[in-house]
Amino acid sequence: MEDLRDKYEVVIGLEVHAQLKTKSKIFAPDGCEFGKEPNSETSPITLGMPGVLPVLNKEAVNMGILTGLALNCEIPERCKFDRKQYFYPDLPKGYQISQYDEPICVNGYLNVKGKRIGITRAHLEEDAGKLVHAGADGLAGSSYSLVDLNRAGTPLLEIVSEPDMRSSEEARNYMEELRNIVRYIGVCDGNLEEGSMRCDANISIMPKGSKEFGTRAEIKNVNSFSALQRAIEYEIDRQIEIVEEGGKVVQETRLWDDNARETKSMRGKEDAHDYRYFPEPDLMPLKISREWVEEIKAKMPELPQAKRERYMSLGLSEYDASVIVEQMGLALFFDEVLKLGASPKIAVNFIMGEIAAYLKETKLEIEETKLTPENLVELISLIEKNTISNNIGKQIIVDMMKDGTKASEIVEKRGLSQISDTGAIKEIAQKVCDANPDQVTAYKNGKVQLLGFFVGQVMKETKGRANPKAVNEILKEILG
Repeated sequence: MEDLRDKYEVVIGLEVHAQLKTKSKIFAPDGCEFGKEPNSETSPITLGMPGVLPVLNKEAVNMGILTGLALNCEIPERCKFDRKQYFYPDLPKGYQISQYDEPICVNGYLNVKGKRIGITRAHLEEDAGKLVHAGADGLAGSSYSLVDLNRAGTPLLEIVSEPDMRSSEEARNYMEELRNIVRYIGVCDGNLEEGSMRCDANISIMPKGSKEFGTRAEIKNVNSFSALQRAIEYEIDRQIEIVEEGGKVVQETRLWDDNARETKSMRGKEDAHDYRYFPEPDLMPLKISREWVEEIKAKMPELPQAKRERYMSLGLSEYDASVIVEQMGLALFFDEVLKLGASPKIAVNFIMGEIAAYLKETKLEIEETKLTPENLVELISLIEKNTISNNIGKQIIVDMMKDGTKASEIVEKRGLSQISDTGAIKEIAQKVCDANPDQVTAYKNGKVQLLGFFVGQVMKETKGRANPKAVNEILKEILG
């Protein structure tokens, strides 16, 4: 299949649904908190009762505008809502209020690892409910389904990319950067597992050199970055196999089964006319003044790309900067440490080293530990003042994360202050040299790499408390 892939170019566009972090639904006053008792977050409006009218949630509009600005979109002075007709058991009204030909955001782009990916539009809409399939019926699976309408009416922003991606890796990078952005600007928590961010991938293939796109298939039910990559890879191979055997790819919607690692046909893909869009009669078109846009723009926080560039200007590697930015809690913690005047180099060494290892081992976020920026800054200060060695700092940082104890208290309680008295260090160094005459002879005969051995022995004798610089200088003096 790899050889066959060389004959084709892959074309990928993503439709990402981001659930907005409003306190109430987009057209109703009921809440939209995840995990509540089924059907407890509903109202007559959510249930589509006769005679009820939608009322637009202004905060959802604010979040839509903010996201559009973060994605370099134009914010038109007018947008409107439309009825999208389709009949699902989890859609109480029998139609969805969405935006069709006049969305809130248009003509944007996102720069991802040096590549510009166009964003066609981003539009506001309401979510549907959720079907819960239950009951056992042999090989047929579920014997009945229940509906939970808590999610119905939850505000969504659907972000539609241009078909600019050419590999599963590019699609994953785009999705990851998009999640970073919506999290940093505070409009969506980006939790794929809970469904607050969902992705549909449109995939097609065409012969290399062709300018005409092939027939696309839409892949739904993708709820992780790795699943997105796997689904795209599978679909590329499936479509190539069809074409190579003389068949034609059918435009359809397919589901990704991550357990079976394959896509499965769900239904023929609808076009816009299938939904019979028409303007929502119960909502007036929305006028968005330039003053409104500027007011929201003024509240824009630092975006992930700008944060990465700032970190790199402080001396961080591109890798370290990217890893920290990817974990928003870690980045916000690091920023607080920098504000308090700590050395970026020492701070990032702790964050990428002992702190990252502890978080990985315990499966915690930095904010779930008891380490505060102030305590880390104090630890760094003790190292810079030569009160303790860097190795001692590495030994006590985990305790600081576990119980929140200040570095100075641990150092005082355990007697960990660094030994900088050259007389005391010289005495210990001489003792180490006297105990290892063969190594001394080998060093003097040119095996200078043994210096590390002697340094290690002195540090062992002092339980890591000796000043490393002083140890090196004294040993060189003794060993000649």
